[in-house]
Amino acid sequence: MTNRWKSIGLAALLAGLTLSASYAEAAGVLTIGRREDSTTFDPIKTAQNIDNWVFSNVYDVLIRVDKTGTKLEPGLAESWTTSDDGLTYTLKIRDTKFSDGSPLTAEDAAYSLLRIRDDPASLWSDSYKVIDTAVATDARTLTIKLKNQSAPFLSTLALPNASVISKKGMESLGPDAYGEKPIASGAFVVEEWRRGDRVILKKNPNFWQADRVKLDGVEWISVPDDNTRMLNVQAGELDTAIFVPFSRVEELKKDPNLNVDIDASTREDHLLINHAHGALGKKEVRQALDLAIDKKAIVDTVTFGQGTVANSYVPKGALYYYADNLQRPYDPAKAKELLAAAGASDLTLNYLVRAGDEVDEQTAVLVQQQLQKAGITANLQKVDPSQEWDMLVAGDYDVSVNYWTNDILDPDQKTTFVLGHDSNNNYLTNYKNEAVKELVAKARLELDPKKREQMYVDLQKMAKDDVNWIDLYYSPYINVSRKNIENFYQNPLGRFFLEDTVKN
Repeated sequence: MTNRWKSIGLAALLAGLTLSASYAEAAGVLTIGRREDSTTFDPIKTAQNIDNWVFSNVYDVLIRVDKTGTKLEPGLAESWTTSDDGLTYTLKIRDTKFSDGSPLTAEDAAYSLLRIRDDPASLWSDSYKVIDTAVATDARTLTIKLKNQSAPFLSTLALPNASVISKKGMESLGPDAYGEKPIASGAFVVEEWRRGDRVILKKNPNFWQADRVKLDGVEWISVPDDNTRMLNVQAGELDTAIFVPFSRVEELKKDPNLNVDIDASTREDHLLINHAHGALGKKEVRQALDLAIDKKAIVDTVTFGQGTVANSYVPKGALYYYADNLQRPYDPAKAKELLAAAGASDLTLNYLVRAGDEVDEQTAVLVQQQLQKAGITANLQKVDPSQEWDMLVAGDYDVSVNYWTNDILDPDQKTTFVLGHDSNNNYLTNYKNEAVKELVAKARLELDPKKREQMYVDLQKMAKDDVNWIDLYYSPYINVSRKNIENFYQNPLGRFFLEDTVKN
């Protein structure tokens, strides 16, 4: 899933000036600096890490991904069984409560799944259309019947956007109010959301693992400027910060007051291409762009060697990753030939850039220089992070760097979102290939592991041939924390296990 952004100028200044006046010095309250503000706490309405990474500790899911990011484990469903025909799943729901003290029941779980499937506002409906019925056969038993067998189904139950919400709460409050201050099923409750500044969380005493939670609360504080955010941690005004710039890693490692955590990730950075804009709709033009970009130079210059060149939309190490997928060489001369043959020798692009994001700005300058060698003009349009997401959604761009981290163990989710459906224009690109879309749907149904793996190998080859976007690099999560913070950890799918974090 991607990560997007909120206001930078005033918010950065205020955050830098007022951190020490907040809970930053409070015992038991962890402060986390991040670039951007949340956009919603309604889980079905977002596809952004900035939201999911926060509400993964506000909500709980039926089935979780473990700390290693490699297997499923019980969540709100303490156990489950599958029928012999693979169509019926029976889940036993824990005897627990929501943050408002009301019982959390199988009816709430059924409501949450049907809402992500059916609500017109859901960004995730395609992944849940396989559900035929979801009913509470009693207060603690959820029975799900599928229309057909589905290889990734259990993994989709671990998606943060399928978190269990309160049916009564949503129906009484409405989605707007619930999205501002939700009724929690997870470790923390939203105490206050100061838009453009911070989200303040408090420990949820009704959480079924409340004894596991050591913190009294958490503050997610928006500090959009990378340099300011690092200085805040060094000065002790923040306990932790995420998105450490690659250029600062070695310097921060030398600070005796800090720990720099480099955790394995499923992050893949790529260059979005708007296929709906003129010559970019031609495959040969997109292939020329791929040839005109030197990914190794980006890895060496921008990531300081922390990244590795990407050759697939499936991240390295993830299920069905195809290591031998095509990796086009850097060849600006060949790119020029392709552009000429496609009648696009004078190609000019609007390249959308996030202001204040050090890595994004460095990448933009480097890519601009590389494209110029192939005769392509890239006009860099730096925009406030609060504007960029809306511009991407509206298609008001030609190219822009973005990134994705997996949210479930199975490749179906990302594949569906970026290659196989229409509701989000295949993740902002307007990419269309009916053969690819058909194969994505078939791969979801195939239960033979070898046949299914071949389908995903074929999908990776087809996406690379079409250049749905340009794969740039894979990189780890890099976060920094003060020495008095323990167990500040992010698993490969991006979830922070704040249930286990300690502030000494």
